Amino acid sequence: MLQGKTEIEIDLIIQSAAIVEAAIAEVAKHITLGITTLELDTIADNFIVQQGGVPSFKGYEGFPYASCISVNDAVVHGFPNNYALQDGDVISVDIGVYKNGYHGDSAYSFAIGNVAPEVLQLMKVTKASLYYGIEKAIVGNRIGDIGNAIHHYTNRLNGYGVVKDLVGHGLGAQLHEDPQVPNLGQRGNGHKLVNGLVLAIEPMINLGTAMVITDTDGWTIRTKDGKPSVHYEHDVCVRKGKAKILSSFAKIEQAERDNPTLNASYLD
Repeated sequence: MLQGKTEIEIDLIIQSAAIVEAAIAEVAKHITLGITTLELDTIADNFIVQQGGVPSFKGYEGFPYASCISVNDAVVHGFPNNYALQDGDVISVDIGVYKNGYHGDSAYSFAIGNVAPEVLQLMKVTKASLYYGIEKAIVGNRIGDIGNAIHHYTNRLNGYGVVKDLVGHGLGAQLHEDPQVPNLGQRGNGHKLVNGLVLAIEPMINLGTAMVITDTDGWTIRTKDGKPSVHYEHDVCVRKGKAKILSSFAKIEQAERDNPTLNASYLD
């Protein structure tokens, strides 16, 4: 039986999620041609510590970095390294923060310079699908309703590959809690959503096939056909009638618009 969080717990998750938002925005401000993903990770790591938080990912099951930075055909769990960002790249920045006993966890994808129009459209559709999923995170619905909404919009209406092997999750005192939140499912199936349940909903959508492979670093998940993938993630609290979004993209979107290296045209 799934249990909701108390109002005090929800408030603490909001505080951690706010640091995540600010950290991703800080990374966005520093994205420029030639900067490495490892340099961006160092920026995120230092910023989180300065805010009094702990990087949730660092040391989690042996992962050595504060962020997952996934470039082009990397779907998620991208290993920060010495890859220098280039014009036309698309990257997702996924960050978790632990503070006062609770985690925040969010992800956002960025287009660098002259990104192909079809990739910008993938970003627009994937980001929109996140909110279609969130609309279903209400008391009385089931986990399958969330995934069904995401899959219907991204795959059935737009023909993109929805990764089946990777899922969203519950969130709280642990980074990954029950239930798993797939990005596809049948309406009316799965765990029943209860008031106060906190979920990290995160569509991971590929331009081509839904099939993925694991890179030689043991962490980075890539599309099997080498086509780009994008990723957006919000922390969401199940409520009656309308879900409450605990995280925010406001600072991130502002940084995205303000950075001339980033292509924010898909936001319009």
